[in-house]
Amino acid sequence: MATTSFLSPTQRYAAGALFAFAIHQAQIHQTHPLGLISDEEPSDNRTSSSSSADSVADDPDLWVHQVSGLLRPVFRFLEIDHVAWSGLEETAGSSPAKHHVGAFLRLLSEESDEGSSQNSDQELALSRAVDAMSQSMEKNYESSISKKEKHREYEQECREKCSTAEVKSNMEAAGVNLETQHETDKNALGIRDGVDGSGFKVDEKPVEEVTMLSYQRKVTVLFELLSACLADRNEDNKKSKRKIKGYDARHRVALRLLATWLDVKWIKMEAIETMVACSAMAIAKKDESKEEQNQSSDSKWAKWKRGGIIGAAALTGGTLMAVTGGLAAPAIAAGLSALAPTLGTLIPVIGATGFAAAASAAGTVAGSVAVAASFGAAGAGLTGSKMARRTGSVDEFEFRAVGENHNQGRLAVEIMVSGFVFDEEDFIRPWEGLIDNLERYALQWESKNLIAVSTAIQDWLTSRLAMELMKQGAMLTVLSTLLAALAWPATLLAATDFIDSKWTIAINRSDKAGKLLAEVLLKGFHGNRPVTLVGYSLGARVIFKCLQFLAETEPNAELIERVILLGAPISIKDENWGAARKMVAGRFVNAYSTSDWTLGVAFRASLLTQGLAGIQPIDVPGIENVDVTELIEGHSSYLWTTQHILELLDLDTYYPVYHGTKSKQ
Repeated sequence: MATTSFLSPTQRYAAGALFAFAIHQAQIHQTHPLGLISDEEPSDNRTSSSSSADSVADDPDLWVHQVSGLLRPVFRFLEIDHVAWSGLEETAGSSPAKHHVGAFLRLLSEESDEGSSQNSDQELALSRAVDAMSQSMEKNYESSISKKEKHREYEQECREKCSTAEVKSNMEAAGVNLETQHETDKNALGIRDGVDGSGFKVDEKPVEEVTMLSYQRKVTVLFELLSACLADRNEDNKKSKRKIKGYDARHRVALRLLATWLDVKWIKMEAIETMVACSAMAIAKKDESKEEQNQSSDSKWAKWKRGGIIGAAALTGGTLMAVTGGLAAPAIAAGLSALAPTLGTLIPVIGATGFAAAASAAGTVAGSVAVAASFGAAGAGLTGSKMARRTGSVDEFEFRAVGENHNQGRLAVEIMVSGFVFDEEDFIRPWEGLIDNLERYALQWESKNLIAVSTAIQDWLTSRLAMELMKQGAMLTVLSTLLAALAWPATLLAATDFIDSKWTIAINRSDKAGKLLAEVLLKGFHGNRPVTLVGYSLGARVIFKCLQFLAETEPNAELIERVILLGAPISIKDENWGAARKMVAGRFVNAYSTSDWTLGVAFRASLLTQGLAGIQPIDVPGIENVDVTELIEGHSSYLWTTQHILELLDLDTYYPVYHGTKSKQ
C-alpha cells in the first residue's frame, strides 16, 4: 500500500485516527443525533450498554472495539503500525472528538519532504478525476425537470381520485382543530421546535483547522479511507462480529461525518464511490478478455492486492456483484472515457486501456453487472429475486428498478415501499423524479390486498355517514382516543366496522413482508451495500418489521444506513423502537401528521393501543420526529407528498435537518 499511497506514513496515521473518531461519533449520534435540542448532553463520550467498562478494550459493543471489525482492517490497509492500533481505539472511544480532530487535521496538512512534488501531482490528478465524475453525475439532475412535471401530473390524478381536498374542507367546516392536542403532545414528550421547525437545531460546521488542508488533500484522504473500508483482509476477521463482507453501513455514515468535518460536498464522496466501482468494472473487463492466460491473471491479481491504490477495495472475494435490470449508463460511460488517461495513471495495474474498455462496456448490462467482488449479490440481484411464489402467506413480493442510476457503479441502494395504493402504478410513481445518486428500487408487495384496503378506506371517507361524523367533530375523537388509549364511541365503532377485515389482512401481510425484506437483505441480493429504506403508510410498517426481524438475528447496524417512516401505522408503546433504532447506522426519521385521522380510523380497526407513530412523535433516543401536518391533507396525501418531504429532509446531510415551515407557537 505504501508504495502507491499519496499520503505519507504520518498523514495515513492521522487519517486513520480521524476515521476512528468519526466511527465513534457516528455511534454516539445513534442515540444523541447531532444538533438535537436537548436539556442534557451525553454525560461522557461512551455510548454502549456496557459503558461502565474502564476501557474500550473491555466494551465489545463499541464500534471502535476490535471485534467490530470496522477499524483494524482500515489501519492495516493504511499500514499504520499495529502497536498504535489499541491506542487509537482507546482514544477515539473514550475522549471527546473535539479535543483531537483539529490536531489530526494539522498533521494531515503537513507536507513530507520525500516525493512531495510527485504526490501533489497525483493528488491534483485524483481531485480532477473526482470533479469530472461528480460533474457527470450532476448532469443526470437536469433530466429530473421533466420528471418533476410528470410528478405534478400524478399529484393531480391522485387528488381527483382521492378527493382529499373535499375531505379536508369538510373537516374545516366542522371546526375540527387539532393544534391544541398537537402542542400538548409535543410538550409531554419534551420536544421543542428548532431553528428549522423540526425540533433540531442545525449548527454543524466544518472543523476550523480544515482550512489548512487543500481540496486535493481532502479528496485524497476520503479516497484512501474508502479504499481501506472496502478492503477485505481475512486475518482481521477472526474475532470480528461482522457477518457480511462488503461496504458496511457504519463505514458510510462515518465517511459522511468525516466529509462534513472536511467541508467536502457529499456528491464528491459519491463520485469517489463510483470511481472505486468503475475500477472494479475495469479490472473485471480486463480479466474477462484474458481468461485463457490464467497464470498471468493470477500474477496481476497478486500485484493488485499488494500495491493498488484501491487494493482489495475493488476486488476482494472471488465472485462479481450481479445487478440485473435497470437502464444503461451513458453518463458513466462518458465519464469513464474522459477519465481513462487519468485513472490509468493513478491505478497502473488497470491502465488507461482497461478503463477505456470499461467505458465501452458501461452502457451495457453485460459490462456493468460487475461492480466489486466483495459486494457479490447472491443470484441475480434484487430485480431477480421476485419471490412471486407464495412464501409465508405473502402472494406478491418483488423489486422494480426506479430511476436512471442502475448499472452505473452505485455503492449504495435505496428501497422504497408504498403502503396506500389504488393501482399498481402507485408502487412506482410516488418515487419517480427524486434527485439522488442511489441505486433505487420500489418494492411491489401484496397489491391486491393493499388496493382493497385503500379503496375501502377511501370509499368510507366519501360516504354520507363519514361526512356526517366529520361535521359532528367525531374525527377529533379518533385521534384523542388513540393518544389516550380510550374506548371509542359506539357509533364510530359501528361506522368503521366494515374496514376491519381488510385492514387486519393488510397488517398481517405487511408484517410478513417485513420479514421477507429482512431475509432478502441478509442474503445480500442487493450486493452487500448500505441500504436506505423509505416507506409510507403500511410500507413504513413493512420497514419497521424488517428492522425488528434484523434485531433478532443481527448484533449491529452493518446493513441499514438510513430509515424514513412516513405516516406509519405502528404502535409506540407496544413495539421495541430501541431495538429497531439500533439496526440503523445513520438517520432514523419518523414523519407524522397530527391531523391524519384517516390513519387513526384504519389503525383502530385492528388494535387499540396507546400511541401511534404516524400521528405523533416518538420519545425514543436517536429518532428524528418531523411534523409534516402542514403538508398532509389526508392519509392519501403521502402518495404525492412523500417526494417533497424527502427533499425537505435533505438526506445527504449527516445531521438531522428538515427545511419545513416552523410549527406554530
